[in-house]
Amino acid sequence: MIIINTKFYRLDKEKQERIINSAFKEFAKNGYEMASTNEIIKDAEISKGSLFSYFTSKKGLYLFLLDYVFVIVDKIYEELNYNETDFFIRTRELGLVKFRIMKKYPQVFDFLNTVSKEDAKEVKAEIEQIRNHAIKSGLEKGYQNIDWTKFRQDMDLSKMMKIINWTFLSFSEEQRSKLSSYENMGTEVLNEWDEYFDILKRSFYKQDF
Repeated sequence: MIIINTKFYRLDKEKQERIINSAFKEFAKNGYEMASTNEIIKDAEISKGSLFSYFTSKKGLYLFLLDYVFVIVDKIYEELNYNETDFFIRTRELGLVKFRIMKKYPQVFDFLNTVSKEDAKEVKAEIEQIRNHAIKSGLEKGYQNIDWTKFRQDMDLSKMMKIINWTFLSFSEEQRSKLSSYENMGTEVLNEWDEYFDILKRSFYKQDF
């Protein structure tokens, strides 16, 4: 689902970013139902009429932000070197790129963090649809051109990948729970990330790799 908003994109860039950042901040702070469009227009320094002329409704604004988020997430995959076929080297590179993108757009990922917990009925179906598409698309891009022959042959590859993905997801959840904002994320997370990589690689790769 891509929302094309020509009226909004005719605004000058600075005003676009001001509105988007104000909306991200309010939804991240209060969730969908409790978020106030009055606070958004106050922080963005625009009129309420202007906001709804761009997005028609609070839900329209929220769905626009969801699409905007995944445009930013796609930037992660655009920076990957798909000539690198080693799974763990590729995944480490993915983590480094993701770290840089998160530090560049912390408000985007603060919002995304709250989206994963959002249960408002008005937007829950759309969130699930976009989330499923993003996961499927991310896995397809991240695993493109990987050399699977490096993995041990005496174990089921699909089960090894489940264990690896569970580890990555649990690690990400643990790190998110420690942060008030992605703006405060430090490089120490990358060092800990590498330790898990080393354990997983030694567990699931053939000895000669």
